[in-house]
Amino acid sequence: MADGTIRIDKWLWHARFFKTRTLAQGFVTGGNVRVNKERVEKANHSVKPGDVLTFVRGHVRIVEIVALAERRGPAKEAQALYNDLSPPAPKKNDPDAPAPVAARERGAGRPTKRERRETDRLRGE
Repeated sequence: MADGTIRIDKWLWHARFFKTRTLAQGFVTGGNVRVNKERVEKANHSVKPGDVLTFVRGHVRIVEIVALAERRGPAKEAQALYNDLSPPAPKKNDPDAPAPVAARERGAGRPTKRERRETDRLRGE
């Protein structure tokens, strides 16, 4: 790190995007990371402050590297290493979000307790 750069797998681990450095190495070598819009497939690729990383971990993450770290410190230090430029993740109660796969209309399928009681009352039971 004498020249102001660090391996991308170490930086991702220091910034706490991965629990272990081995996981970070595997993720990078899988071709899942872009540095300044260029695909990176080697864990020893050097990054420096000002570089923009793009990768998918649950949702699309776009982060700008602000600083480098000497060690993997606490979460507060890790969050100071980057600016998060990612678009906001979709919220669960967002009406514009796509419906979950298992969603169904209220009352469709098996009757509710209220509907069952109404049916029993009409039958005279």
